[in-house]
Amino acid sequence: MNQPQKKPALSSKAALLHTEVEHIDITSFDARPIIDGMDKMSFTSRDLARATEIYNMMLKDKNCSVILTLAGSTSAGGCMKLYADMVKYNMVDAIVATGASIVDMDFFEALGFKHYQGSAHGQDDMQLRDLYIDRIYDTYIDEEELQACDHTLYEIANSLEARPYSSREFIYEMGKWLAAGNAKKEESLIQLAYEKNVPIFCPAFTDSSAGFGLVKHQVDNPEKHMTIDSIRDFRELTDIKIKAGTTGLLMIGGGVPKNFVQDTVVCAEVLGKEVDMHKYAVQITVADVRDGACSSSTLKEACSWGKVDTAYEQMVFAEAGSVMPLLASDAYHRGYWKERTARQFSQIFSQ
Repeated sequence: MNQPQKKPALSSKAALLHTEVEHIDITSFDARPIIDGMDKMSFTSRDLARATEIYNMMLKDKNCSVILTLAGSTSAGGCMKLYADMVKYNMVDAIVATGASIVDMDFFEALGFKHYQGSAHGQDDMQLRDLYIDRIYDTYIDEEELQACDHTLYEIANSLEARPYSSREFIYEMGKWLAAGNAKKEESLIQLAYEKNVPIFCPAFTDSSAGFGLVKHQVDNPEKHMTIDSIRDFRELTDIKIKAGTTGLLMIGGGVPKNFVQDTVVCAEVLGKEVDMHKYAVQITVADVRDGACSSSTLKEACSWGKVDTAYEQMVFAEAGSVMPLLASDAYHRGYWKERTARQFSQIFSQ
């Protein structure tokens, strides 16, 4: 008779939260020779080389405004500094992201907390739950620290005038709060975006740790509380598309951020404004096309909706954390960002 297997001994929390995730620095290495070599290869390597070429075209085109979309967990997995550096070096003009990317990952670390290397298979998840450790594949987060992050958002919400806010407005207030001397980590994405006037939108903002703090704010202030207005998000991002004219999309993952930014072309037309389709588009994703979605359509399919031009588009089917460091380092070292005019789109909205 087979004997029931014993569960492995419960590790201590300190032992599991030991090895910090280190975020890659795209300025510390030059990926241009690698990308140039990949351009002479086939399959995903050549797709990545062409995607990098298109992104460099966006930066080189003086009329092009670049919009970055973020979905998935690459920020927690080591790309957080990469995205912050893209803002720092004027390689991005607006961002559309999931709430998790902005709150659970970037704002969380701005408060001084860390993500840790863990295991995708080697630890019992019920034991992790007992230790208040949350798992993102092979990355661990201290749940108690995440609750502290929620509470900080609760306090920021309590300090604001009770009215509807776009997610952009609320994230602007988060950046303002960090810049006022509250940041424990320098140059977070949120703070740099605040300082550089790069707007960040999270159209599904409460689908993240942020939701818990804002729910508590609403429950504790039933008659007078702030709310997040996702319709205003859509209108404001469409205003940016109208003002920008020529636009290029660099999309990490898909889902809501990707669809949201693509839909601005259609929304502008509904408002009676004639705008061009997004001229350039790159998507890096592991999503499949066989279910009819690819996490919100392939780029060629988006053309049929009048959203994306197909002259300069490239799908890259790869895990973004493995290819974005190469793409971003190549673009940084080619240096087209040095000649760009900062759009500072946050300034078109009254704060």
